Amino acid sequence: MRIQDVSYTPGTDALHRIGPLLLQTQDLTAAAMVRLTALDNSAYTHIAGSRASLDLLSSVVSSSSLAGTALAHALHANPYEGAQFAGYPADDEAVRARRHAEAIPKMSEHLNKAVHQLDLCATGCRYLAHGIAEDLASARDHKTTAVGQTAEAAISPAPKSVRQRAGAALSPAQYDALNALSAGGLLCESSARGLGVTRVATQDGTRVSIATYRALAKRKLVRSDSDTSLFQGQKITVTEAGQRALAGPRPRASLSTAASTAPKATMAAQGVRR
Repeated sequence: MRIQDVSYTPGTDALHRIGPLLLQTQDLTAAAMVRLTALDNSAYTHIAGSRASLDLLSSVVSSSSLAGTALAHALHANPYEGAQFAGYPADDEAVRARRHAEAIPKMSEHLNKAVHQLDLCATGCRYLAHGIAEDLASARDHKTTAVGQTAEAAISPAPKSVRQRAGAALSPAQYDALNALSAGGLLCESSARGLGVTRVATQDGTRVSIATYRALAKRKLVRSDSDTSLFQGQKITVTEAGQRALAGPRPRASLSTAASTAPKATMAAQGVRR
């Protein structure tokens, strides 16, 4: 839908060109409302960060509805060519031209408002898709880490310091993240979704969630250059302990981890897609 490209002549032509855009915008509002309801009823609401996504999706509903209202106002400002009441003279060409000239600026203003609101919808949807994917991935990483460490503690009663030096407590996701960060990475902060959000960027493009990074940093396997602002990006360095952990084999995901995390992640993803 590209309202800014619409070309019309006031009157019947404008109705035929703007009317379908109004109907499409109403369809967009209905679709956004269905997805907001589905998301609100899904397991995703139990994940940290979900409230911001729900607020953002509700703003998409609002913006698409306001875009429809602006298009309706444009149609209301459109000069129609129906006949006058009996006793009134019919419009001549000069009167018709004046009515059109007065209507065009009003219609253009309403169309510009619709364009602005739809731009907000598009931006909101992009942030929403990225934010939900990040939230779900962080939740999976957190569950994998927690279950993996619990299983390891039950199997191996060795002191924690010994297990960390050997890298045995690393989950597969943590090992992969550590390996990606060894090639270079940055810890940075952005204002996505109107909030200050800390992200991890790797040189090779591997996705590393902030939850995984914090788990590695807590164990002193990585560190960031805290003297640099997060908005500029803090360089991430893999420590000697991290290098020793990478020297060992990549750990395998335990059966208990897969069994405990897969159903909940699948449920959340299905709730988002509805």
